[in-house]
Amino acid sequence: MMTRTLSKLPTTEFEAPLWAQGLTYVAGADEAGRGAWAGPVVAAAVILHPARLPDGLNDSKRLSPAQREQLYAALETAAESVGVGVVSADVIDQINILEATRQAMRQALAALTPKAEFALLDAIALPGLELPQRAIVKGDARCVSIAAASIVAKVCRDRLMTALDARYPMYGFARHKGYGTAYHQQALQKHGPCPAHRLTFRGVAPSALRA
Repeated sequence: MMTRTLSKLPTTEFEAPLWAQGLTYVAGADEAGRGAWAGPVVAAAVILHPARLPDGLNDSKRLSPAQREQLYAALETAAESVGVGVVSADVIDQINILEATRQAMRQALAALTPKAEFALLDAIALPGLELPQRAIVKGDARCVSIAAASIVAKVCRDRLMTALDARYPMYGFARHKGYGTAYHQQALQKHGPCPAHRLTFRGVAPSALRA
């Protein structure tokens, strides 16, 4: 198993006891896009093999786009299984972002083959999940499996936002990925929201656009 000596990198401290108990398929799960004004929330679940940990796994927010793409490709080969869940903006508006995030995480875990025996989750617990679980605060910065999931979720969502940019070029989705930047705010003031926007979010709501 690869030795991780840099204290700032996520470690296997949460996986190791589970592996030692004989659990083979320990999944980490995380989301991307929870705070964005537009686009889906995307979750990923990743089961790592303890002898095939790609070097440099880290919280996706600490990595450059090029590093994320490189690690995403490495995970496609090295991981035991990868699952992705996507919940659209209109569903987010219907059920709220927390429940949409949970739904996306459940989808990602359900997509794993082989199935997980234990789930390590970034901060959010999943009530009713038919699987032992542990929610870890700042899990993407502490737990290597959750860090791997954060990378997959971020890369998948960024690709979806680039596709939405081609469909709705006036908003600049490819540059800000749907987050509430000044450019995005100006575009909303000029064009109003499109079907990809989350109408219940403060920066997109009619009252914000009238301000």
